[in-house]
Amino acid sequence: MADDRFRLSFERVAADYERARPAYVEEAVDWALGRLGLAPGGRVLDLAAGTGKVTRQLLARGLDVVAVEPGDEMRAVLEHELPGVEALAGRAEAIPLGDASVDGIAVGQAFHWFETESALAEMHRVLRPGGGFALLWNQLNQDDPLLGAVDDLLRPRDPARRSRWREHYDSRRFGPLEERAFYEVRPMSADQLAAWVASTSRVITAPTEEQVEIDREVRRLAAAHDKTVAIRTYVVVAERLV
Repeated sequence: MADDRFRLSFERVAADYERARPAYVEEAVDWALGRLGLAPGGRVLDLAAGTGKVTRQLLARGLDVVAVEPGDEMRAVLEHELPGVEALAGRAEAIPLGDASVDGIAVGQAFHWFETESALAEMHRVLRPGGGFALLWNQLNQDDPLLGAVDDLLRPRDPARRSRWREHYDSRRFGPLEERAFYEVRPMSADQLAAWVASTSRVITAPTEEQVEIDREVRRLAAAHDKTVAIRTYVVVAERLV
């Protein structure tokens, strides 16, 4: 089980999370929806929706979105930012939706926190035949000099390895994984980068003195680089097996 100390740590910084976290690369979202055959009007579950980062991008494409989020503070920010969106309390391992009730599922920055086998069973249950899921992560791109240096700084503090869920992937319920990475150069100030880093579980759960040290080092690194970074959105999709 993923340690709730980490996966629910975002409750402490919900408003900061909404302000600091960058949107996913638009091309990545379009590719994922295309691979799953999702068109405007389709019913999509944003699972572990947080403050609605993925929700917002799905709505912009004309999809009918239901957001499920376990954290009260994160869900409250989503409801404030996206009034009118159906937002429900719930976890990936116990999704509060009926059988075969959605055409697709999107998970942003969260699948590595799930109980993989239980979550996949629930995702299979709520998906309609022919549906599938898309997992998205904005990663600190190692190919970008600044983001790579920040990733090196944080790596020893990483509470979860994102590849571990693959060991429990259920190929009886879902087909082969299809994976792609998408890149986009964006402006990013030292303040914006420091806020992004501060919103990660690796920093939220650190002692105050360590948080101050990390913030100082991130700003030092940012000062030595251009004020643009290459954002990397990594996407995994798979189709539901009947």
